[in-house]
Amino acid sequence: MTASSAGPLAGIKVLELGTMYAAPTAGRMLRDFGADVVKVEDPKTGDYARHWIPQKEGLSLGFCRLNAGKRSVGIDLRSAEGRDLVLRLAARVDVVLESFRPGRLEEWGLGYEELSKDHPGLVMARVSGFGQTGPNRLLPGFGTVAETVSGFAHVNGWPDSPPTSPPFGFADSIAGLSAAMGVAMSLYKRERTGQGECVDVALYEPLMFIIGDIFLKYTSLGEIQNRIGNSTGSASPRGIYEASDGRFLSIAASNQTIARRLFAAMGMPEVIEDPRYATNAARLQNNDEVQSMVKNWVRSMPRADVLATLEKFEVVSAPVNDAADVVADPHFQERTLVEITGDDMMKNVLMPGPVMHMNGYEGPSYDGVPAIGEHTKEVLSSRLGLSAEDFSSLAAAGVVSRSQG
Repeated sequence: MTASSAGPLAGIKVLELGTMYAAPTAGRMLRDFGADVVKVEDPKTGDYARHWIPQKEGLSLGFCRLNAGKRSVGIDLRSAEGRDLVLRLAARVDVVLESFRPGRLEEWGLGYEELSKDHPGLVMARVSGFGQTGPNRLLPGFGTVAETVSGFAHVNGWPDSPPTSPPFGFADSIAGLSAAMGVAMSLYKRERTGQGECVDVALYEPLMFIIGDIFLKYTSLGEIQNRIGNSTGSASPRGIYEASDGRFLSIAASNQTIARRLFAAMGMPEVIEDPRYATNAARLQNNDEVQSMVKNWVRSMPRADVLATLEKFEVVSAPVNDAADVVADPHFQERTLVEITGDDMMKNVLMPGPVMHMNGYEGPSYDGVPAIGEHTKEVLSSRLGLSAEDFSSLAAAGVVSRSQG
């Protein structure tokens, strides 16, 4: 159950101690490009993400997306014997991913200082709500908290709506991607110096980076950005518009050339010569009038006709897709969507594949979703040389899963 040997991370061994979203996202990113990811779970309950909905025949679809193709080892970290097994496993891997509250691994004797003492090349990525340092480091934090404390929820939505968090794991996903990037950089450093690294990712920080202009605006101009709907507040016209058939599309005339093309597509090329609309700054000052013109034009015909006209004039635009639209699109079928293989229950179930493409690497196969502790015996015997008797003893004590391996 390993990824393609052609992957750039082929041969890299990852031990994933993270649960739920962010750290498992990092593990998925690393596995996507060839790493062998062993996921440590509670022997009885497993990763709590296994209980997320929606589910198909008792299998969480969200868990499948983040963990297909990994190997699951059931170890009770609350037991001294279980922690010893993890300590020994960590000595035989390149990367450890974790998402416990700061200080927990140190209490268990599994912090970076302990793990790297005899393994200086070890890379560890730690994802937590507020990071490993700072006054708030010990506060609990999930993605929803990150989306609110970062400032994102405050600027997301319409002026007459309350602050809004997204209906998906936005902060967790970005933090997971960032952790994977930190691991890749640390592995590169190790190639040059032989020295590993401890990567510290706070859930809110990558999200705060993305919305970072609002802090420059406040500290330089004293202005607090509030909710402005589909506008960015920096370019006009831009937004999501409804066509005559009730279907929506986006238009991004975010530079002068595209704005000129848009007005020409609308049959109003003279608008760009009007001092009120001649520049982006002028259009922003008169954004309500600009948006009204665009809305009325889009509303005058079906979405397909609007998009065809905009394409003809090379205006940046696209339909607002739902899941069915995406799955039916030949472009996404060819390039982006992949199938979980090796599991009859997941047959024909599609999910997004790797977040980037590389020449010479076709990408991984997602060969099944592991059951809790499915590979415990396989991993512990191959990596630690655990005998059948030792395994049976640990399993009887509840330290490890009675796996299928």
